[in-house]
Amino acid sequence: MTAAAPSNRPATDRLTVLLAHFEQAGFPLHEPKLLQPAGVFLDRSGEDFRGHLYLTTDASGAELCLRPEYTIPVCLDYLASPEAGAAASFAYGGSIFRAPPHGEAGDGEFLQAGIESFGRDDREAADAEILGAALDAAKAAGAAGLSVRIGDAGLVGAFLDGLDLPPVWRRRVEVGHARGQGVADIFAPPKRNGSEQAGVLAALTKVDPADARRLVEDLLSIAGITAVGGRSAAEIAERFLDQATLAEGAGVSVEKRALAEAFFAIEGPPDIASAALRKLAEDAKLDLTAALDSFDTRASFIAARGLDLDDMVFSASFARHLDYYSGFVFEARASASSEPVVGGGRYDRLLKTLGAKSDIPAVGAAIWIDRLESAARAGDAA
Repeated sequence: MTAAAPSNRPATDRLTVLLAHFEQAGFPLHEPKLLQPAGVFLDRSGEDFRGHLYLTTDASGAELCLRPEYTIPVCLDYLASPEAGAAASFAYGGSIFRAPPHGEAGDGEFLQAGIESFGRDDREAADAEILGAALDAAKAAGAAGLSVRIGDAGLVGAFLDGLDLPPVWRRRVEVGHARGQGVADIFAPPKRNGSEQAGVLAALTKVDPADARRLVEDLLSIAGITAVGGRSAAEIAERFLDQATLAEGAGVSVEKRALAEAFFAIEGPPDIASAALRKLAEDAKLDLTAALDSFDTRASFIAARGLDLDDMVFSASFARHLDYYSGFVFEARASASSEPVVGGGRYDRLLKTLGAKSDIPAVGAAIWIDRLESAARAGDAA
């Protein structure tokens, strides 16, 4: 068994401990290139993310950046390898680079280590392995007794399928959940800009959607407007209809809102949370059987690794703020007020957006070395 690292150990030594632990657990080291195509990160995070990248161009004019994280570079290397589509596991560790927000101090370089697992169809077992290996490595590097919080984006998706919300409300709930918003804020009607617009939006909800769409397109045509901000007349019309649906709360009954509030309020140890979720599904006549069976299977694999489920908290409202997570998600912190030392989850849909012909099962975890040091010092102080 690897001895815990002392709290005064340099960050590079902790990184060495983590990588050795990962290799021993069956995750060989793979270090992606330092320079990465900038477009792949901007496509995922939007142009606003440009300010966080350290950018350059090559001789052909292609825009490159210092890697701002590891998951996407490891995914790209996996897809370019002969192993693409097959089961494969990797560890990584080194520097990532993100420019500090405008006006804030900092050099923008951080040490990070982690693991990724691709192509395994036994998803629940792979989830448990990643969680266990990440927590074991963090403990070996000095951070013991971390508080673990877990969630399940797949379970949330299954619940929203059963709730059968209009598409615009479905998107609003998914985005709000990913941002950590409460149900009351998610369902609050958007602010209207003036009584004239409010009247138009109210009128649109009272006619057939196809007629409303044609009406908006006709009005834009009469005004000579063919595009605004890169949106076509049809896209503008669709946006008006979305705003009208949100403003009037159309398609979301009081009962559905109450059910959403009850679902996202469920929190506790996985076994207790599972029972509460099954009771809610039964009472609401929602078929969450497959998602909850997967939830319970994963919990069994986690327990089989020697992790105490009673020390973990499942929260239906918990989400990690990255849009590519599609299933199990988790974070581990030294305290409720500290930043996560370990974080990760399942992202089965990401690799297809990066060029794979179809979705490939994938799950991973990252460890922030600077936070790990803080957690180790906090553990020593306790």
